[in-house]
Amino acid sequence: MSSVLLSRDLLEFQLFDWLQIDSDSDIDRETAVAMIDMAGRLAADAFLPHYRDVDTKEPEMTAEGARIHPAVKDALRQYAEMGLFGASFPEAMGGLGLPSALASGVHAIFASANVSTAGYAMLTGANARLITEFGTPRQIEEFALPEIEGRWFGTMCLSEPQAGSSLGDITTRAQADGEDEYGARYRIIGNKMWISGGDQDASENIVHLVLAKAALPGDPLPGGAKGISLFIVPKILPDGSRNDIALAGLNHKMGNRGTTNCLLNFGEAGGAIGWRVGEEGQGLAQMFMMMNEARIGVGMGAAVLGYRGYRQSVAYAKDRRQGRRLGSAEKASIPIIEHADVRRMLLQQKAYSEIAIAICLFCSHLQGQKTKESESLLGILTPVAKSWPSEFCLIANDLAIQVHGGCGYTRDFDVEQLWRDNRLNPIHEGTTGIQALDLLGRKILRSDGKPLAILRDRVADTVARAERSVALAVHAKAVHDYWASIDDAIETLKSAQGTDAYNDATLFLRAFGHGVAAWIWLDLALSADRTGSSQRLVSVVHVLRYFIESELPLARSWLSIASRHLDTAAAAPDAIFD
Repeated sequence: MSSVLLSRDLLEFQLFDWLQIDSDSDIDRETAVAMIDMAGRLAADAFLPHYRDVDTKEPEMTAEGARIHPAVKDALRQYAEMGLFGASFPEAMGGLGLPSALASGVHAIFASANVSTAGYAMLTGANARLITEFGTPRQIEEFALPEIEGRWFGTMCLSEPQAGSSLGDITTRAQADGEDEYGARYRIIGNKMWISGGDQDASENIVHLVLAKAALPGDPLPGGAKGISLFIVPKILPDGSRNDIALAGLNHKMGNRGTTNCLLNFGEAGGAIGWRVGEEGQGLAQMFMMMNEARIGVGMGAAVLGYRGYRQSVAYAKDRRQGRRLGSAEKASIPIIEHADVRRMLLQQKAYSEIAIAICLFCSHLQGQKTKESESLLGILTPVAKSWPSEFCLIANDLAIQVHGGCGYTRDFDVEQLWRDNRLNPIHEGTTGIQALDLLGRKILRSDGKPLAILRDRVADTVARAERSVALAVHAKAVHDYWASIDDAIETLKSAQGTDAYNDATLFLRAFGHGVAAWIWLDLALSADRTGSSQRLVSVVHVLRYFIESELPLARSWLSIASRHLDTAAAAPDAIFD
């Protein structure tokens, strides 16, 4: 089964031949590959074996809190012993000091083995990074360093039952309660819903990062998002006592069941103690750091689920014999991988999942660069990195079920669970619709145009280099022409009246994501050509050709619909929804 996990060869190609992470870091390729191999062994030995078991033996709610599968606890213990909770943190903080993209690739190996178990580590790392960025030295020492060690886990507590993604409508209250060595202290009172990892019995403590509005008792809460502050609210307080946080319920999910998903009540007995991070009213701006890191993590989780389904489809299609070649008089059945329709489904899965991994690794690489240009580029690509893999690798998982035929619909094969696990990803950390509005609105139509200009310069550079290659010139022209279509659509949307430009923002996001995917496939082909790997070049160029010939025509239709900013849905009369 370990053969279905994220391939070392794929990671090595994308990290070193393409991103060239060894050129701007202290780590050499040999050391990095050894780290990847070590991660692969641990993922196969400790994460993969309980993948099916956690799907049927969900977390339980007890009087002491949530109880999770013992194998999850053991896997995360071994993960911590390898120092992987702190993979991307500096050695001075107890981390391994790995480049961001390498740390992301290593974590992706574990997500491909067991996305539920790996989810605790993803959230903990993002939580600790926020505290190290905005917290005081004392807050970092007390709350972030144990997370980097892997002894404590972390969460993000944003949504509320009545507010969902509309964070300006949260009603959790923070009442000032003096000051101590950890900073401004508050009493937190409210409810938080959909909290991944919100309670479990695998870590010594849980560090909740909670969004709330500061107000005195009896005073009205500040309106909108500007009144939101961010608070560190640990399950266990520094003096060893239990904080005023209650597990009110566990949500029962269709997939991704190994990660607890909780309703938490803060302050049932007077107020949970929390400490403000940074200045009052800056909570949402600070939380975007963790949200954006989590969004890329969600995209990567979706990507490797799609990739695992693809590899299992290939293995099944090579082994399963059924049917005969069209027009053939042969009596013996053939492996289904020889049927054109099956090959198309396999190629489509490969085209989605491998490029989704590349998009997420590229964004992780940008996170580690910390320049103005990389931050601008990361800003416009984050909605794509979160949503495009979530949407299209879910389609890949659907195709994996189809390749398996009737077997794919049974629990005897992983592909049905992979689909259920992946179905969460277009929703959490901001739905596809929310990401689409962010991309088209804040990042393009309402921006100064610099992020898009930086991205277009990158695309133009790739196209110019590919035009000089005999093997890639025709594909370079296709990518150039498609991005010209995106430019035309954006110009048309700029002339829309009122909010009409956003009527089909989701279709625009899908089409824009296809443009990013086509660009990166072309860039990968250049890398394969440069490194002289003929087998890799043949593979990449053929998938690039498929993407240009079969995917971009579909994406052009989405662009066409989006640029016409039709009001078919927005203006639909209420009476038709009966």
